[in-house]
Amino acid sequence: MTDTMWKCDQLRAGQLYNRMMFDNEAEAEQFAFKMRQMEPDQTISIEAIEASQFWN
Repeated sequence: MTDTMWKCDQLRAGQLYNRMMFDNEAEAEQFAFKMRQMEPDQTISIEAIEASQFWN
């Protein structure tokens, strides 16, 4: 496990619809790409966060 996690938020109508956590940026980008194809009405953001913010 790395010190950095990647948070992928899916928003629909300004509300958080789904949140996924990934171990690396490539996985998060691949997930976001697929979701944009399947559900283009959603806004998807990817953010790097420190693993310590997620786990102790």
